[in-house]
Amino acid sequence: MQKIVVQGGQRLEGEVRISGAKNAVLPILCATLLADAPVRITNVPRLHDVLTTAKLLAGLGAGVVHEGDVLTVDPRSVDRHVAPYELVKTMRASVLVLGPLLARFGDAEVSLPGGCAIGSRPVDQHIKGLQALGAEIAVENGFIKARAQRLQGARFVF
Repeated sequence: MQKIVVQGGQRLEGEVRISGAKNAVLPILCATLLADAPVRITNVPRLHDVLTTAKLLAGLGAGVVHEGDVLTVDPRSVDRHVAPYELVKTMRASVLVLGPLLARFGDAEVSLPGGCAIGSRPVDQHIKGLQALGAEIAVENGFIKARAQRLQGARFVF
């Protein structure tokens, strides 16, 4: 096991900047699809999954500007409800756009992450949750296809 040994007898001083958490920012980025104005998110970590999600949002038609640790998403120009395999194949979190796209358009199609079967990288809780809200879901040809005229609030226990 690796360890850090501090010797000295002097007080440690300094600052450490802690970036935001990937698992917090990815759902926030996907939720911007529901906004009716640009959304500015700060303290965004510069990680592969974050950059891929930004590309996915841009691929759906959103304006995306990444400057330092600030990411601004303008979802007003989003005009597509299909998240293609090329953009989501490397990232399981891509399924997080399914709900916002469904709520916005009434239809959504998102490639299964990594092109895998539901059993090996489960997204079943996402599917069950959306079904509880009234969505009709089908998994066909490597895509999760969702449809709902209007989602309804529901109680869902994971």
